[in-house]
Amino acid sequence: MLWLVIVRGVALSSMTVEDCEAYKDFLKSPIPTFVGPKRPRLSGRWRPFTLEGLSADSQAHAVRAIRAAFAWLTTVRYLAGNPWSAVTDPATTSREVDVQVERALSADLWTQVRAELAARCEGEDLSGLTPTDEEARQWRTARAAILLMGDSGLRRDEAANARCENLSVAVVTSGGPGKTSTTVSAKSSSKAAPSDAASGASPGQPVTVWALTVVGKRRKQRTVPVSGATVAALRAHWADREKDCEALSVAAPLIAQVVINGTEASLAKHGGGTDGNSEAPYSADALARLVREAVRRIAGDLLRKGALSCDAHGKLLATSAHAFRQGGIAPGY
Repeated sequence: MLWLVIVRGVALSSMTVEDCEAYKDFLKSPIPTFVGPKRPRLSGRWRPFTLEGLSADSQAHAVRAIRAAFAWLTTVRYLAGNPWSAVTDPATTSREVDVQVERALSADLWTQVRAELAARCEGEDLSGLTPTDEEARQWRTARAAILLMGDSGLRRDEAANARCENLSVAVVTSGGPGKTSTTVSAKSSSKAAPSDAASGASPGQPVTVWALTVVGKRRKQRTVPVSGATVAALRAHWADREKDCEALSVAAPLIAQVVINGTEASLAKHGGGTDGNSEAPYSADALARLVREAVRRIAGDLLRKGALSCDAHGKLLATSAHAFRQGGIAPGY
């Protein structure tokens, strides 16, 4: 409004498309009277723009904000029309999302973690103690979550909200090099798909390919592959829940809590039961805590056994649930 009155000499209600385009040019290079060092808003020396100017992203954001304001003023009939509806946003460059490789586990360390998870799920513990049935179920839940995030690259909230009904399987027949494979898609049953896809299948040999559809950031839907090792871990977790999550009509969380503590909040969330059959999904934070605690215990036991260096121990302790999707995943699973 200051720019309209001082520079263009028009009222807000009289703004035209030409004024809008002129303001876009002004955002690229504000005139000196609108620019100054940072000062408190109530100071007489305050200016709307700093000496550094606006980035292209900030210019585009300003235009979108003003367009939305004019749209609302038009809706409530304060203005007769919205000139910004005919104005394009300033051009911006979409930046690549950097993969934080430094947060990822090395192939050797990732393999070691998977091996320790498998041992604990089968009742073996480096501490010399045999896990109870309840602890083994908790380990199998953690393993399913870790492999799902590590092999499929899911965020922690995507893993927490993943659904059994969105897991699908396709039987693929390899046609050999240079030939199009024939795929027959179907919802799996445990009897229909006894094996999972393996690399190096000979031509004509049917293999099973798993995929999971999730809704991620900004409500975008995407489909990710699910490895055979992850499916095996999920099956063990489903057995603990006494669920056939590969049935045609199942509608349940892919990963759900099987060990419920006795707090009032947990009992209320799970319908007052303590047997883990209420099928309440994990929250993203709760799933992250489960994964973090599992990795912490593995790191401590490996260090005490002498099977882990101090650097690797520190790496594991600094590993979050989100870091499992950062890359550095060991091949062949």
